[in-house]
Amino acid sequence: MMRKVRKYSFQLAEFNPLHYVSPEYLQKNVSLHLLNDQRLMKEQAFRYLLLFWAAFGLIAGCAKVSSPSGGPRDREAPVIVKSSPANGTVNFRGKEIVITFNEYVVLDRINEKFMVSPPMKLKPRVFTRNKDVRIQFNEALRDSTTYTFYFQDAIRDLNEGNAINNYQFVVSTGPVIDSLSVTGNVAGSVNLDPPENTLMLLYSQLADSFAVKHLPDYITRAEFNGEFRIDNVKPGNYRLYALKDLDNSKNYNNPDEEFGFYPETVEITPEKNYLPVKKDSAEIKPDETDLKVKAAKASDKPAAAIAGSGAASSQAGTSEKTLVEPPEIGEYQVFLFQAEKKNHYLTSSRRPLAYQMIYTLSLPPENLGFGFHIPEVEEDKYFIENSRNRDTITVWLTDSTVYNKPLLSTIVEFPFTDSLGITALKTDTFTMRYLAPRPARSKVVKRTPYKINFGLRAGQLKPDIRVKITAPLPFADPDTTGIWLFETTKDEKLKIPVSFRKDSANSCIYYMDTDLQAGKSYLFIADSAAFKSIYGDFNDSTGIKFSLLTPDAYGKLTLNIKNHSGGRIVQLLDKSEKLVREKYMEEDGPVEFTLLDKGTYRVRVIYDLNGDRRWTTGDFTLHRQPEPVSYYPTEIDIKANWEVEQNWDIGKKNVKDARLLNIKSPARR
Repeated sequence: MMRKVRKYSFQLAEFNPLHYVSPEYLQKNVSLHLLNDQRLMKEQAFRYLLLFWAAFGLIAGCAKVSSPSGGPRDREAPVIVKSSPANGTVNFRGKEIVITFNEYVVLDRINEKFMVSPPMKLKPRVFTRNKDVRIQFNEALRDSTTYTFYFQDAIRDLNEGNAINNYQFVVSTGPVIDSLSVTGNVAGSVNLDPPENTLMLLYSQLADSFAVKHLPDYITRAEFNGEFRIDNVKPGNYRLYALKDLDNSKNYNNPDEEFGFYPETVEITPEKNYLPVKKDSAEIKPDETDLKVKAAKASDKPAAAIAGSGAASSQAGTSEKTLVEPPEIGEYQVFLFQAEKKNHYLTSSRRPLAYQMIYTLSLPPENLGFGFHIPEVEEDKYFIENSRNRDTITVWLTDSTVYNKPLLSTIVEFPFTDSLGITALKTDTFTMRYLAPRPARSKVVKRTPYKINFGLRAGQLKPDIRVKITAPLPFADPDTTGIWLFETTKDEKLKIPVSFRKDSANSCIYYMDTDLQAGKSYLFIADSAAFKSIYGDFNDSTGIKFSLLTPDAYGKLTLNIKNHSGGRIVQLLDKSEKLVREKYMEEDGPVEFTLLDKGTYRVRVIYDLNGDRRWTTGDFTLHRQPEPVSYYPTEIDIKANWEVEQNWDIGKKNVKDARLLNIKSPARR
């Protein structure tokens, strides 16, 4: 066997083959040359290493800095591998359900999103363990009952948060799975938009009291676009309700909750169950389960039991942007409303200023009265103002010996409804406290200006302007000798007469009466202290230049309304549905809105069924639905010096085109 031997060369001083070379001498010289050779190799390796790092640094400095690619982003939702028991099991007697996924999962806001239908008094415990989602029961399940466990989109994968949308798990404690469904839509009664976070309740007991005192037989949460579907329902007659649940009671036990009811009994039969059950996005993969799901034939169990599908199941996974689809009109439509308050009571009492006290009622006092007085204080040392609907009184203290007191004992008489529903006049004492702020540490005391809004602004104004002057404190009579109004041209200023009129109900409001003409320019001047408060505050000097545009700078809208008998309120709204103007009509015909700023508008009609000239909300105790509304089919664009005339058939109530719906797409939480 040949071995490669490294050759070393060295020289012996004064070599003479006749001389004897000892082994020690030879070993010493060989070792020395070996050490020199190793040192040279190390130096060469070090040089190569330096060159390598220099080249690497040069390349790294020139290259683009970026994160290493980890492959395509995971957009797949978790997949069920197995479950115990199987989804759709009958004669279930267990105390726990275990659902196993192909990856680790988390539960997103499970306490808010998870629901059981029919509801349980003690909510099950839902948690994760490894790749399992477990449901543990805290109470015994009812006999012969189909239970549906709604997860919505609470189950998400650990890494990317991809969700299983509208996942449901169904078991029955009886021999069959109830497989009928109820579908429909829920909308707000005023704007007809889909409401957020709304529960749909189904009761087999038809008495109204059950919706107030008991849990429903079936429950689900409406989709963000207003659609709802209640699955796994027994045949029978039911009452259908919608609820925005404020106290998590799952029933309408709070009059402050928004509520809606379908006006007739809902009859559920196999013949009416025409909608197919949609396939669940979390269906078990047959090749990954040890359960014999295929053994369950369609004839043995309904499709709903095997698939466990949801009301609007879709392909799972989180997308960066959710397309908002207009809702499909379901079998039943329910309209949410806020009931009118019926109990009388004092809602608030406060003293925001030393000389101001405000008391507010839940409802107008009607004929019962709303009284106030301060013990041992003469009535001429304060005065009282009532709001337009008389549910609020504002007390202005005018004597400094009274309002300088940090505590004032006041007596108020107001209507009050007791626990038996009886309303009577109640007298109560309220201690009103005001602690004045500490003055700043400064030798110079600055005057607080009397901030007045003169109802005018520099620039071009509408020709129909009504000049309304407002202030935070009650006005004293203005000094008209320090107030001027001029009509201005390029060459001169012409003084025109002006007068002021106090509002009959609010001492903080004045109106300016004068003859302003379209197309002309004006100058308003108010001298310092021309306007004063009853407490001695006064305004700074003010000058405002303005002009009135001519009508041709604005647009006009005419609607020819037909096909309704009775009163109606026609409302002009801006694009965000804020009220711009409204007009009342008692019969069909044209309605005009003039002097409109250019922009986009919407139009809504309120069907005034009771003739009180306002929208009336619903009443569950009287089985009265809220007064219906409808929207003009499209938005209307108004331009300057432009007149739009349209015909509008309002024969169909509670109509709003899908293009006008304000649907809030569910964002990833």
